[in-house]
Amino acid sequence: MNIDEGLLHSFGAEAKIYKKREIIFKEGDHAQYYFQISKGKIKLNNYNEDGKEFIHNILGKNQSFGDPLLFLDHPYPMNAICLEASEIIRLPKGNFIEMLKKHPELSLEMNACFSQQVYYKFVMMQNLSSQNPILRLKGLMDYLKSYHDGDCTHCFTIAFTRQQLANLTGLRVETVIRTLKKMEQEGDIIFKDRKILY
Repeated sequence: MNIDEGLLHSFGAEAKIYKKREIIFKEGDHAQYYFQISKGKIKLNNYNEDGKEFIHNILGKNQSFGDPLLFLDHPYPMNAICLEASEIIRLPKGNFIEMLKKHPELSLEMNACFSQQVYYKFVMMQNLSSQNPILRLKGLMDYLKSYHDGDCTHCFTIAFTRQQLANLTGLRVETVIRTLKKMEQEGDIIFKDRKILY
């Protein structure tokens, strides 16, 4: 979701600067703000009982995060951590609800955004249930590419590290590296300047 920054500020939002690796909220916290990225990158993650990281999503400029929890009385099921120095606009929960009441068209946009998130979760759950690492990686890449205009081969840059791909798919980084090499041999991807083109 991307709400006009001027509108957010008119309802009392503030821009806050976060450092790389700084935690915006952690698993177990209660939602107190609407967050929208003005600059930088954020990862939503948590850790299993063995300490292995699972990344739910990586978000960038003009994307919001944590919004669904503003409508529930549940704690966050994940952490939000800066991957780089970031500027985040945050609007207190009460002000956010007031803004939605005065601008109901935003609720429709938010519903579309939530629907997209639910769709992503279904696609990822389906792909993560596969034992085949190629299907897991292709599922993630297909989803990421779905936001790219045009239907082309090897034109979409996957902007994640091998480790991030592993954390997003629940695979080991060694498995991701081997699988990407196999996908390259099969013509699914190409490598250019250490970037993956899908």
